[in-house]
Amino acid sequence: MVFAALSHLLPKLYDSFTVLAVFFALFCLVFDFMKRRKTCENYPPGPRGFPFVGNILQVDLRNPHVSFSKLWKKYGDVVSLQFGWTSVVVLSGYKTLKEALVKKSEDFADRPDFPIYKKLSERIGEGILFARYGDWWKEQRRFSLQSLKNFGLGKKSLELRIVEEAGFLNQIFESEQGLPFDPHFYLTFATVNIICSIVFGERFEYRDEKLLRFLHILEEDSVLEGGFWGQLLNAFPFLCNLPGPQNKIFQNQEKIIQFLQEIVTRHKESWDPNDIRDFIDAFLAEQEKDMNFRSLMFCIYQIKMKNTPNTSFLESKMIGSAVDLFVAGTETTSTTLNWGLLFMVLHPDVQSQVHEEIDRVIGKERRPKLEDREEMPFTNAVIHEIQRLGNIGPISLPHQTYRDTEVMGYTIPKETTIIPNLSSALFDEDIWSTPHQFNPGHFLNSDGKFVKPEAFIPFSAGHRVCLGQQLAKTELFIFFTSMLQRFTFHLPENEPRPSYRDARCGITLCPLPYRLCVKARL
Repeated sequence: MVFAALSHLLPKLYDSFTVLAVFFALFCLVFDFMKRRKTCENYPPGPRGFPFVGNILQVDLRNPHVSFSKLWKKYGDVVSLQFGWTSVVVLSGYKTLKEALVKKSEDFADRPDFPIYKKLSERIGEGILFARYGDWWKEQRRFSLQSLKNFGLGKKSLELRIVEEAGFLNQIFESEQGLPFDPHFYLTFATVNIICSIVFGERFEYRDEKLLRFLHILEEDSVLEGGFWGQLLNAFPFLCNLPGPQNKIFQNQEKIIQFLQEIVTRHKESWDPNDIRDFIDAFLAEQEKDMNFRSLMFCIYQIKMKNTPNTSFLESKMIGSAVDLFVAGTETTSTTLNWGLLFMVLHPDVQSQVHEEIDRVIGKERRPKLEDREEMPFTNAVIHEIQRLGNIGPISLPHQTYRDTEVMGYTIPKETTIIPNLSSALFDEDIWSTPHQFNPGHFLNSDGKFVKPEAFIPFSAGHRVCLGQQLAKTELFIFFTSMLQRFTFHLPENEPRPSYRDARCGITLCPLPYRLCVKARL
């Protein structure tokens, strides 16, 4: 009888379960629709997304800049997307980027929350790159710019430091004795030493095993954060709390913190407020000023000032700012130099012209100086073309609208994630005669003088323009001319010819590993 009763009830239970499942599915779809629907008029056009995931399946997360360029051709300069429940607008074309990032700079100056950096910011503070737009960010950006100036930027002291480091770089190239080698990590060591001298007041030897391990971690993390897993975690934050290969990002972040924390801790032990040597010393000095001010207020007014956001000079924030300066000041310049050597071995005729100009203006003995750049239009054009075609920051870092605004006639609500498609300006067929070819003539007029088209914005523009662009420009010229003054670079025999069209997309766009040989010119 029990079995008979169950057999009689099962169809009813099954029907009830089916009804509940259908109701739940409809509820989820309606909820998803409400989360993703656009309430403002004149919102930008874009492809129709799928429930819950939006357009994430329509974008190649390993090469998002390629997908965005295709969307630009199909939908126009302003394209709307959905990554999960996050509203995203991609801006393409120089006119669009100029209107948003320059003319309405503050409207687009905010940053979205990055789930992949949440644990990092809780541990060491937000840093400058990822901080939300506001008083804290403004104060720290001013301080960082002033620190860069105080410790050499625009001064002979920093230029001499870069010239000296270029000498060390040439020595390590020469030690390869003409045999094939990958220049990537040597270039990274050189740029690391410049930013280390500014932030920490020290440099490392090129054979330093500890730093080499750290650079491998830094490179791996750059690829993960800017690639498939980083994009996926930012779109679906709940994945950050699940086991899986994506957790390698957080493990690497912890190792990066530990490495830099050791340097800062060691540095603080020798800190002297009367001898400000670098960024960390300057930060500690500002911190002490703030503490003295708070003590004075307590003595005069008996007001106990708590450690509130009235100041941005908190020790918990110092490491975050140092990490940002360290990473941003290393990755971009070393990657550009890596592209530069690749283009030189692929275009030996251009390399020969650079050699000729170096010999004529600088000679073979005197070390290059930044002031030589004005007398070297062709070399300057080559460096700019390396930046353009190398395209190391194809989509920059995402912005976020600070308030409701408009761009190119479209309405963009507050707190919309904005992706500036910098590639669209650097490869615009209406601006560059041969946008997909290496052509230094893009930066030379009919008289052979250097010119820079307005659409050349590899460092982005506006409030969030690259903090270290002046440092990068100085490094690129001195390192590049120093290497080309000393060596001829060529491809190894009997090895596959590398292609500049093959690249690996992470936080920056890097050439795939390649090997070259050097031959001394002196």
